[in-house]
Amino acid sequence: MIQQQYFRRCLALFASASLVLGGCTTALVHDDVTYPHTGAHCSDSQSADDSSIAVLPVPVVAFVVPHANLHDIKADDYLKRCGDPTKLINRKVEVTRTACIPAGLTRIITLGIWQWCPASISWEADVKAF
Repeated sequence: MIQQQYFRRCLALFASASLVLGGCTTALVHDDVTYPHTGAHCSDSQSADDSSIAVLPVPVVAFVVPHANLHDIKADDYLKRCGDPTKLINRKVEVTRTACIPAGLTRIITLGIWQWCPASISWEADVKAF
């Protein structure tokens, strides 16, 4: 009986964790068709501020209103570091917001008005040689 309750709690914890963490990575650009690698490969990652503020910044009410991003994360800003956008193939840009979960404490401290989100951005692309 005790083992069955323990198993159910572990299963519930695992299921909730997978639902929460499953939506933490967003692909901004991912080319579905891949081309043969003909030139140089470019890849890197960087941390970025993906903080948001409530549209209606009223304490406590801000928990239920939509939030607007303070910094736009655009794939082109990171892919242009690899070179001329017309020569890039096999592009991929991902934003991982896993660190936003523990940083959500800032939203509680500010009564829902502001949330700090340290995101991690990784990008890669192949540069055509011709």
